[in-house]
Amino acid sequence: MKDEQQPTTILVTGANGQLGQTISELYAKNNLGLEFTFVSKEKFDITNEDAILTYFRNNKFDYCINCAAYTNVEQAEKIPKIAFKVNAEGVKWLAKACKQTNTILIHISTDYVFDGEKKEPYTPSDVPNPINEYGKSKLLGEQYIQEIMDNYFIVRTSWLYSKKYGKNFYRTILEKAKKEDELFVTDEQLGCPTDTVNLSKYILGLIKEKKTNFGIYHFSDEKVMTWYDFAEQILLENHLKNMTKLVKGNNYSTFAKRPKSSVLKTHN
Repeated sequence: MKDEQQPTTILVTGANGQLGQTISELYAKNNLGLEFTFVSKEKFDITNEDAILTYFRNNKFDYCINCAAYTNVEQAEKIPKIAFKVNAEGVKWLAKACKQTNTILIHISTDYVFDGEKKEPYTPSDVPNPINEYGKSKLLGEQYIQEIMDNYFIVRTSWLYSKKYGKNFYRTILEKAKKEDELFVTDEQLGCPTDTVNLSKYILGLIKEKKTNFGIYHFSDEKVMTWYDFAEQILLENHLKNMTKLVKGNNYSTFAKRPKSSVLKTHN
């Protein structure tokens, strides 16, 4: 039985990513009885099985929030091995270490485990069918967790972005809008852009409320839009609408197939 006076200890992997940095900004210094340890790839490589297990045995954690992932969808299509090494094999080692040390794993997954053909929002119980290598690697990571562990939360999210950190659609549009007269953005995909701040708060809620109904969950900001709609929203809220022209550009081709509609149903 955990001493109530002892802080809840939380390991956050992938600390240099947009979600890891957001969690750090919001909660690294807190009076919530939570003690965070943030580790980047340089200090904690999830693809190194022995190093992971040693680290977990030497440092006791109540929770591990896994923000470490290979997220370059285009490169994953060209060199799948890299994506699978991090998103699948690395997650397997992490799950084994968590299992052995009785650590609850909160793992961040993606809407790209679905094919995008469903007309209604995807529920956590819908059967995944990824159409690109990135989605396949993330799905295999989910499957490893389910095979190895009982005490886990797999949180699938959609079109994740941070206004402050990382390379993402939000920050790219802002950067381009200040330099270019026209922006060509597709309106052929539907999803729910999700702010890392809101996902961070959701994750914290799982920990603070000591939830034990483990399994797969969906979290997004719930507002359904296309990339074009999202770009328009970004320009409006940053008062850049009159500085650049937004054009629906559906000739933009990508190497990796993308789900046409990857809207997630967030309430089960």
